[in-house]
Amino acid sequence: MDIARLRLFCALASSLHFGRAASSCHVSPSTLSRNIKQLEDDLGVQLFVRNNRSVVLTHEGEQFLRFAKEVISQWETYQESLIAQADQLRGQLSIYCSVTASYSFLYEILTEFRVQHPGIAIKLHTGDAAQSIERILTGEEDIAIAAKPDKLPAGVSFKPINTSPLIFIKAHRSDWRDQPWDEIPVIIPEEGLARERLDAWFNSLGIKPNIYAEVKGNEAIVSMVSLGFGVGVVPQIVVDNSPLVGKVRRFDRQPDLGPYNTGICVMERRLKSPIVNAFWNQLREPPVTAS
Repeated sequence: MDIARLRLFCALASSLHFGRAASSCHVSPSTLSRNIKQLEDDLGVQLFVRNNRSVVLTHEGEQFLRFAKEVISQWETYQESLIAQADQLRGQLSIYCSVTASYSFLYEILTEFRVQHPGIAIKLHTGDAAQSIERILTGEEDIAIAAKPDKLPAGVSFKPINTSPLIFIKAHRSDWRDQPWDEIPVIIPEEGLARERLDAWFNSLGIKPNIYAEVKGNEAIVSMVSLGFGVGVVPQIVVDNSPLVGKVRRFDRQPDLGPYNTGICVMERRLKSPIVNAFWNQLREPPVTAS
C-alpha cells in the first residue's frame, strides 16, 4: 500500500470535501481525485459516492478507513522506532483536549516535554472534552486529556492528573433555591461523563428535568449560566479557571455526582510508538492523599 495515498484517502474520508482535503494535504483536487480513483481500481470497490454536491463514504469505504488508519499508525510507529535509534527523537505528536485543560494541565506537561524532546512537533486540537476518548479510539489523535468514564473502553490506558468534583452553578443574581428540581431550568452537556451522571441522578429520583439547553463544552455551560439562563453542571476546575468565575457561584443545593477524574488517555497499541511512549512515561501520577 502507498502510505501517501492512504493519507489522501483518510483526509477525504474526514472532510468529505475534495477541495478541503486537497488543501490540507497540499495537493490539487485533480491529484486527489486521481489517487482516490487509483485506490478504488486497486481494491476493486467504490470507496466514495460522489456528485456535484456531496461526498459520502460507502460501506466498503468505512471498512477500508479502519484498515487505512491502522496501516498508517503501524507505519508511523515503525518510522519512529528507527528515528529513536538516533540521538534524538523527531516527529510529531497529536494531542486533543478542552480549552480549560490546555491551560490548566498542558502548559506544565509540555514545558517539560519540549525541554527533553525539542525535535518533536506538537499538533494540538481543542474542543469538547466529551469527545476526547472518541478521538483516540478513531485514531484522530495520539493523546487526549479526558475525564475517566465509569467504564474505560477496551484497549485504552489512562493516567490520572487531577480530580475535581462535579458541581451545580448559577449566576450571582439568580435564585431558585426554593423551587423543585423539575421547575429549575438546567443547562447540561450534550454528552460525556457529567451528562451520564446527571441523567442517572435525575432518574434515581424520578425527576424529569426542565432542560433549558444542551451545550457542547463545559466552558459554554459556564457562559450560559453566567447570563442567568439556568443552573449548570460542570467540573469545579472549569469554574476555577474560567474568566467568568466572578459571575457564577455554587448552587445552594449540591447533590453528590461523584468525582470527575481527569487524565491522559492513549490507545495501548500506540505506546509502541517511541514518541507516544516518551510522552506517557514523562507523566507522573499525582500522589495519593489521605482522606
